[in-house]
Amino acid sequence: MFPGQGSQTVGMGAALARAYPAARETFAEADDLLGFKLSSVCWEGPEEELNDTVNTQPALLVHSVAALRAARAALGEFKPAYCAGHSLGEFSALVAAGSFAFADALRLVRERGRLMKAAGQAAPGGMAAILNLETARIAQACAEATAATGRDVQVANDNCPGQVVISGDEAALEKAMALSVERGARRVVRLPVSIAAHSRLMDGAQAEFNRAVQETPLELPAIPIVGNVSAAPLTTADEIRAELQAQLTSPVRWTESVRHMLDHGVTTFVEFGPRDVLTGLLRRIERSATGLPAGTPQEIGALR
Repeated sequence: MFPGQGSQTVGMGAALARAYPAARETFAEADDLLGFKLSSVCWEGPEEELNDTVNTQPALLVHSVAALRAARAALGEFKPAYCAGHSLGEFSALVAAGSFAFADALRLVRERGRLMKAAGQAAPGGMAAILNLETARIAQACAEATAATGRDVQVANDNCPGQVVISGDEAALEKAMALSVERGARRVVRLPVSIAAHSRLMDGAQAEFNRAVQETPLELPAIPIVGNVSAAPLTTADEIRAELQAQLTSPVRWTESVRHMLDHGVTTFVEFGPRDVLTGLLRRIERSATGLPAGTPQEIGALR
């Protein structure tokens, strides 16, 4: 599993780079490809610069790939039953599965971050987590808020039972948050993001992003990829491209994605990221499953 935005933290990858040449070389390759020291932003901050979506997205990809390469160096080659990534993490999963070359994925996510930032500046909005309210009732609250304000808000991430994220225009978002509280949400938390990801407010980025996806070389995955939009394996190049393009404005069906893997016999999930966000969600989806974070030298060592 590979995480998306929200998992970043200053210092991410520094210990990995010290411990594993494969990780150090991954960060150096990214610095050369991007033409600036992304490694310094990851390792030293400042936090505001790391949290700028144009940097966050490539930073998470680089860290995830560095951790994966470190694990392969430590453990030898291994082939999981599936790969999956949450939102931006889907690009890391495609690198892991051999669909994208690392360099091509890095350029694409840097462009994705740039386009999403520009779309957010043109159509400001935000995101909020709704806790302990059924997804159908949250979707209804969003529909009513959209009708009442004439602005867009929608379900953006179905992360796990009891945690759903909504995204959209400021006025509609506030209305949907209030309606969710009225209907019994245990808690509503505004997220510290400046864009309305996975909503129609990203429409301004769509045409250019579609072109970037079409122009990026792509191979069939050597490992099945479970998509965010479909919550099912992506088996052709056309399916993968369509998934990545639709993902910009569509909900992340993470609960269903994990359940698909569980239903097909997966019992152990390894998260290659700077924190254990997806491992925590896994516990809420299926307590009997084993989740193993693998973002630090100690965690990779424990995989042995």
